[in-house]
Amino acid sequence: MIKITTDSTCDLSPEQLKENDISMMSLNVILGENTYEDCVNIQPSDIFSYVEKTGQLPKTAARSIAEYEAFFAPFVEAGDTVVHFDISSKSSSSYDFALAASKKFKGKVFVVDSHALSSGQGLLVMKAVDLRKEGKSAEEIARICTSLRDQVNTSFIPDQLNYLYMGGRCSKLSLYGAKILNIHPLISMKDGALIPEKKYVGGMMRCMRTYASDLKEKYPSYDKTRCFITHSCADKELVDLAKTKVKELFDFKEVIETIAGSVITGHCGRNTIGILFIAE
Repeated sequence: MIKITTDSTCDLSPEQLKENDISMMSLNVILGENTYEDCVNIQPSDIFSYVEKTGQLPKTAARSIAEYEAFFAPFVEAGDTVVHFDISSKSSSSYDFALAASKKFKGKVFVVDSHALSSGQGLLVMKAVDLRKEGKSAEEIARICTSLRDQVNTSFIPDQLNYLYMGGRCSKLSLYGAKILNIHPLISMKDGALIPEKKYVGGMMRCMRTYASDLKEKYPSYDKTRCFITHSCADKELVDLAKTKVKELFDFKEVIETIAGSVITGHCGRNTIGILFIAE
């Protein structure tokens, strides 16, 4: 049997994990002196409250090699071969630690650097589930998903730049300019790293319309299996507009709404939203 596993930055819902027999390794979220497990005993609302109270971002931490070994061991002992997905190695040490842990199991654990985060990573996890249903081997699943990772559109628009500024991902000048001019940057993953791709001006509803149209123009061919609309507790009208535009412009079999976990939320802040899918 093949077991699909991932870390918690994939932003798949508990229902998706259960329905597709996906097991998850939670990364750590640190608020002051307290350490929590992402998607287990901390929620995005806890992040917002902490930042508002302290003016500081939470810290995040990968799990240790020993913890990854303990995570993989029960599956291998049960006779499974594991295909595991991690957040981009340029964003976290998770991949390196999981890869080091996999060596203990002598070819029974394959570790994939997703080159993504949030449901960009989740798209590869779900692709692995599809390939498992097709009867592909663990090695084939890891190889195919690795070959697809740079075709995944992982992009999002933050409402405000406060969290990105506090995290050192934008300058004070950019922060002030964004506030004064109502600028919302489009942030994308390229070669496993986050980069500012372009700037939108105006309210988030206006930006969403332009963003969806830009994606359609940039990616005329795409995998129609599924699309994720992932957000950090965004306003309902903004999420509804994203769904409407995606259904107008694209032809996905599934358009799935997911809410970002605490690790992702802690880096981007409330009302951030993205449309994510695999291009061809």
